[in-house]
This record gives sequence, structure tokens and C-alpha cells, in this order.
Amino acid sequence: MAKVCAITKRSSINGGGYSNRTRATQFNPTGLRRRRANLQKKRIYVPELGQSVTLTLSTRAIKTIQKNGAFATLKKAGLIKMK
Repeated sequence: MAKVCAITKRSSINGGGYSNRTRATQFNPTGLRRRRANLQKKRIYVPELGQSVTLTLSTRAIKTIQKNGAFATLKKAGLIKMK
């Protein structure tokens, strides 16, 4: 399974690693650096379903769940389908 947030779809990206000293010289590349998302495995209890769900979430998604509630956030992300 890829390291991607289930709600925000955040994952790692590649970015340049240049310092100001490197820019001052004629040509001195430092290469790319992988910047990883802050993903954490969380077990969330959803009272409307009466069960717990284990998800890999970014810290932004955890804050969103705390603000809006687990059921509303998971339903908006398409992780819960109501019958």
C-alpha cells in the first residue's frame, strides 16, 4: 500500500535542495530531495457506525476530523457509503 493520506490524498514529493551558497557559485547542483508527508496510522471510532476504522492520515486530516467529526469527514472523502 502506498503512503498516501486516505482523506487529503497527500503523499511525498520531490523538491530541490539548494542553499543560497550553492546559488552563489557558478554550477554546483545538489540534486533532488524527497519531502515526505507527515502520515500517521490512527484508529478512529465512528459512533454513527458503532465501530472503529484504522486509517493512514496526514496531520491536517486528523485536525479536520477533530473539527468536523469522524463520520462527516469520512463520508465527504468517500470512505463511508450509506445504504
